[in-house]
Amino acid sequence: MLTRSVLRKAPRAFSPFLQKRNLALHEYISHDILRKFGVDVPRGAPARSGEEAEKVARDLKVTDLVVKAQVLAGGRGKGQFDSGLRGGVRPVYDATEARMFAEQMIGHKLITRQTGPAGKICNVVYVCERKFIRKEYYFAILMDRENQCPMIVASDQGGVDIETVAAENPSAIIKRSLPNSPNLDPHIAEELVDKLGFSSSSKPKAVDAIVKLYKVFNDCDATQVEINPLAETTDHKVLCMDAKLNFDDNAEFRHSNIFVLRDISQEDPDEARAAKVGLNFIKLDGNIGCLVNGAGLAMATMDIIKLHGGEPANFLDVGGNANAEAIREAFSLITNDPKTTAIFVNIFGGIVRCDVIAKGLISVVSALNLNIPIICRLQGTNQGAAKEVINNSGLRIFSFDDLDEAAKKACRFSRVVEMAREADVNVSFELPL
Repeated sequence: MLTRSVLRKAPRAFSPFLQKRNLALHEYISHDILRKFGVDVPRGAPARSGEEAEKVARDLKVTDLVVKAQVLAGGRGKGQFDSGLRGGVRPVYDATEARMFAEQMIGHKLITRQTGPAGKICNVVYVCERKFIRKEYYFAILMDRENQCPMIVASDQGGVDIETVAAENPSAIIKRSLPNSPNLDPHIAEELVDKLGFSSSSKPKAVDAIVKLYKVFNDCDATQVEINPLAETTDHKVLCMDAKLNFDDNAEFRHSNIFVLRDISQEDPDEARAAKVGLNFIKLDGNIGCLVNGAGLAMATMDIIKLHGGEPANFLDVGGNANAEAIREAFSLITNDPKTTAIFVNIFGGIVRCDVIAKGLISVVSALNLNIPIICRLQGTNQGAAKEVINNSGLRIFSFDDLDEAAKKACRFSRVVEMAREADVNVSFELPL
């Protein structure tokens, strides 16, 4: 799957947020969307049991088929199931084989280089016809946020990991910024098709496919339309063999028919839970939990934690409604991660008063009986009253006015807790530390 590093590397703290705040759909759903826009894809249908897979295979009335595990992760073909089956993409030659492989995939976890050892559950397979390919290409349209316009990324080396191609042979990658327009100029598509090297018989179909793929990107508020491979078959057809479509979550109100197709089973349970209550929550690899209101402030908080040698455990934006209920749910999500060694609360009270936030914070911390330090920085309306409330609470909540000082203390407390856990001893906190 294409990542931002093919273009430019985003700041480390920013990149997980930018990559994850998008809806990703299974391949069979992506193919259905492409069909609606007139884009040619292989015939096929999803199956949720071995019996269904056998029926789909029979209905296709062809002997060359492929069974694909529908798991939202790259590297499916080289992955392994906990059932022992190797490979999440298997060619088959009859309906009986389709059923056999489907039964070894459905209900089992596929482990790939992208899923990590935990793997991801496969609840559905995609049974489709297998085509004989003359040449494979890579094609993607994505939103280049830095230049605020769509960009085409393409290569004549398709069907393989595009990041490997970019690293080993960067000249094989074609990049083209596009004007923000409802439709793609066919002349741009024609130039690209010539550069990629489609045969003369396939050029008109390739141009048509690229123009329609741009229409998908624009009309559906996609952040990425990736086709790997975009294939020229031996009979000179142009097919999108595999499709990965990502959509901007901010456009959900315009595309409820697409967002309703989201597969929650493929998402982190805590992140899915947070989304249900309106929290923007993304797990990271560190151990300092972050509770912040506002995406920009949340990113700045993660950056300053890293500046002082710490590692954020999450991105968490409680939004403008930082009330006791939102804080309670946020704390529950943060402390659900056993790696958490400290919590940094960084709230700007504008419309919401800081003293109200402080009282909600104290109520939640008292109820949860937390045994890790909480570093709190409240700025804005009634911040003095908020600090007094926190200081008189008797809880291990340490209040600071200065962001830099608060971040330093969060990192220092986190290291102390980490060392105490390694030594299996209890630790109490008092300022200064």
